[in-house]
Amino acid sequence: MKVTQLTLRPGIQLTAVQTRKFKSSTLAVRFLLPLSEEEASLNALVPMVLRRGTAEHPDLESLSAALDELYGGSLEPLVRKKGETQCVGFAGSFLDDAYALEGERVLEPAAALLAEVLLRPYTQDGAFCPDYTRQEKDNLINRIRAQVNDKRQYAQIRVVEEMCGEEPFGVDKLGSEARARTIDAGQLWAQYQKLLHCARVELYYCGSAEAERVQAAFAPIVDGLPQGEARMGVLRPAKREAPRHPRRVEESLDVTQGKLAMGFRTGCDAWDEGYPALALVNAVYGGTTTSKLFLNVRERLSLCYYASSGLMKYKDVMLVSSGVEFDKVGQAEGEILSQLYKCQTGDVTDDELEWARRSVVSTLLTTLDAQSRLEDYWLGQAAAGLTEGPEELARRVEQVTRAEVVTAAQNLIPDTVYFLKGRD
Repeated sequence: MKVTQLTLRPGIQLTAVQTRKFKSSTLAVRFLLPLSEEEASLNALVPMVLRRGTAEHPDLESLSAALDELYGGSLEPLVRKKGETQCVGFAGSFLDDAYALEGERVLEPAAALLAEVLLRPYTQDGAFCPDYTRQEKDNLINRIRAQVNDKRQYAQIRVVEEMCGEEPFGVDKLGSEARARTIDAGQLWAQYQKLLHCARVELYYCGSAEAERVQAAFAPIVDGLPQGEARMGVLRPAKREAPRHPRRVEESLDVTQGKLAMGFRTGCDAWDEGYPALALVNAVYGGTTTSKLFLNVRERLSLCYYASSGLMKYKDVMLVSSGVEFDKVGQAEGEILSQLYKCQTGDVTDDELEWARRSVVSTLLTTLDAQSRLEDYWLGQAAAGLTEGPEELARRVEQVTRAEVVTAAQNLIPDTVYFLKGRD
């Protein structure tokens, strides 16, 4: 697997992953902008409306027919959050040229269709179609509202909102319902122009084609974007100190199982040399089925229906997520902190450390076996301005010492405790 990263123009970069491992190829284009409460919903809505139709294919039916002609390819809107950067655009999956009939080329027409969707949208009166805008706005609002249906995910969203309320990271990738409601076709068109002129652009390809051919295939997009504009640079989130005493937030909904979510400041993120050690701490503590939270809090003590931890790679935040009985929340919280204390004092067996190391390394290496995970990995690295691949990071994890793991654990400080309980 060969990875080539090219700067095609200032603020426009291509990451081309050359491999024959997959029968499909992935093409993606993403606009990267600072995450903000004012613009998050606008940015999220742009690709949803663009996907409704183009000047040449003005509706979903004709656009779907064009994709069918490319061996049943797909092209879907993309909205993600990497640290304090919002990433919006498209990711497409198409038959790789190596498997096309009679040497037919799929890459070039697929990239041309992507350029069409991105740069030549269907318009009415010089702006987005009002009907498409209204319909997709309703869909966006429904997606925002639906987040509460998955209570585990909702608790994690809420603890981040409370913990990072004064930071861009506290903004949801979809924005807010209140902001989404105010959007009209004219506003959305103006935001689309801002994306075209000001956003950093990350192009991505994974398939059998060589980087030079991929660059040529993406030329219609690069040439079609406005030139001479100063595009946004890489954003590294500022680190914050945890409060002297953790913030505590309780919320009541119609739930039969409590959701306890705890946010910790890590003092470390993907830019730091110590990140591999932090990744190991997370695996030892709660990131695997051999972790302290899983084996002790969930299995041995039965204090939680589930208990796990996860890192925000591009932000100095770790989240612990657990499902608890309402009357056991105090016990569960105490034991969750007790297991962290064991990590901080070096009370970690050789087996625990080795299981964690094998899990982290395996997860990184299996990224190479899945198109979607590869695309997401390189999007995060591009958003952060980093070039380290999964294999390189895995090698660094292999070299982490026990002392480095303990030091990384000692930097974890509780910041916010969120508890979702039932109504009285």
